[in-house]
Amino acid sequence: MNYLWLVLALLSAISAALVAIFGKIGLQNLDTNTATAIRAVVMAIFLFGVVVFEGKLHNIQPILANHRALLFIILSGLAGAISWLFYFWALKLGKVQQIVPIDRLSMVFAVILAVIFLGEKLSLKVIIGTLAMLVGAIIISLA
Repeated sequence: MNYLWLVLALLSAISAALVAIFGKIGLQNLDTNTATAIRAVVMAIFLFGVVVFEGKLHNIQPILANHRALLFIILSGLAGAISWLFYFWALKLGKVQQIVPIDRLSMVFAVILAVIFLGEKLSLKVIIGTLAMLVGAIIISLA
């Protein structure tokens, strides 16, 4: 069985944890929106570099040509930008141990929205796990 997805997901989780730690340290006495904009520029340059390094510049044209896909990629980018604006603002005001669990409720919202908009089916395990995430986030945040 291929568990590469699990390794990648764990690396993503560790990276996301570092975002919270580095962000909290870096936001002291600074404007959160400006800091978020600088972060976005760094991300864009880094990711463009990855595309160039992988020799995948030719993949830009098919994305631009597919208007429906491009629309949803743009909407995803806007949703991500709005999320990061709120996230950095929250980090500046609260404790990482409070902010991160509530932010990760995005998993709960994603499951619900996937059912509504993508027609995904819920198993009993998914329902129990989603409820556990919800309860866990609340317990950790209120501790």
